[in-house]
Amino acid sequence: MARQVVRASKFRHVFGQAVKADQCYDDIRISQMTWDSNFCSVNPKFVAMIVDASGGGAFMVLPLNKTGRIDMSYPTVCGHTGPVLDIEWCPHNDNIIASGSEDCSVMIWEIPDGGLIKPLTEPVVMLEGHSKRVGIISWHPTAHNVLLSAACDNVVILWNVACGEAVVRIESLHSDLIYSACWNQDGSQILTSCKDKMLRVLDPRKGTVIAEKEKPHEGSRPVRAVFVSDGKILTTGFSRMSERQVALWDPKNFGEPLTLQELDTSSGVILPFFDPDTSIVYLCGKGDSSIRYFEVTDEAPYVHYLSMYSSKESQKGMGYMPKRGLEVNKCEIARFYKLHERKCEPIVMTVPRKSDLFQEDLYPDTIGPEPSVEASDWFSGKEGKPILISLKDGFVATKTKEFKVHKSVMSTTTAASVHRQGDSTGVNSLQQELRKLKVAVEQLTKRVESLEAKN
Repeated sequence: MARQVVRASKFRHVFGQAVKADQCYDDIRISQMTWDSNFCSVNPKFVAMIVDASGGGAFMVLPLNKTGRIDMSYPTVCGHTGPVLDIEWCPHNDNIIASGSEDCSVMIWEIPDGGLIKPLTEPVVMLEGHSKRVGIISWHPTAHNVLLSAACDNVVILWNVACGEAVVRIESLHSDLIYSACWNQDGSQILTSCKDKMLRVLDPRKGTVIAEKEKPHEGSRPVRAVFVSDGKILTTGFSRMSERQVALWDPKNFGEPLTLQELDTSSGVILPFFDPDTSIVYLCGKGDSSIRYFEVTDEAPYVHYLSMYSSKESQKGMGYMPKRGLEVNKCEIARFYKLHERKCEPIVMTVPRKSDLFQEDLYPDTIGPEPSVEASDWFSGKEGKPILISLKDGFVATKTKEFKVHKSVMSTTTAASVHRQGDSTGVNSLQQELRKLKVAVEQLTKRVESLEAKN
């Protein structure tokens, strides 16, 4: 019997293609900051990009259909007093975006339908609790109004955005700069990589370590980590010889990696994007001019190289469109928004199929925009599994959820306090959090005094 030489996969022939020049977003001064975040976030309505700003920090939000040359005077979101380092759209409301900045704050913004007509300087909610610049923000995938932030003070905070409160502070676990922090698919765990060369899986509510791995990569350069299918973890990092690597780990047995592959000798940090529906991971290196993509499976070597999209110009950042924003009738399985020096270029990943009918094998039910649990319930211990939607009729679901989600996201601190009056357990837990925060402030004050005394 003839030996099978090529592994069978429906994604073997996936190819990437940049859109035509008139469908790009031109003349945008992308931020020159050397921070290793995506610098771009997209959803089915808008694309947001961190831009250069004189005095303070700003990011630009454009409706997806506003392609072509963008006027220099186009309004931006410019409420931060320091450069913006990270932005992310809320998965449950396409008009809400969070931003983290060098000014130590996290701000929540509401973007009107149709985009901005004047500069936006006042956030809906301002979250203050970090003492150094905030470089990582990530919304909870299933709980409404829960946001994670990580800063250069080595602290991870989980916020209840509707109340504007820091509910959980994880401050003693990370002894150095946090490189990456992300949720698993149902938001029951957090994964962090840190400059102290530790990879940690955390219980988000307790703030305790479930599993950890020392030196997932031997090199000293930044490590990135994401959860992939079946609770496994994919990391990107560097070898001792500064070669870029990708590895797959099983947290139940962190001893040895399931696979560890060398990629190349470039110096840019690799940003991994995982699609749970297709089990494809896309690796986008900062400063690279290519996107590699691999299929993650249960059979060795577990991470199978598929192909690479190459272009001439390097990427300064990358946005990744949620599944519900793709064109399913064109067999589009991913869309990236690649940031150049002065433009944003969409790149479409397609599976070649002759039929233009809905391909059920390419589009299993995917996570929709509806949250499955409210913030207060989640913080008190209730889990929320993702609510899946079918893409067979396009993404109709966003139209039905808008008003409800929008309304509850917009509930201000005063409205939240009225709601809490009828909830005695909530009051008790908030009082406990307040006590914890007061203790933390006292400790920080003592530390500042001791440092001043040394000087």
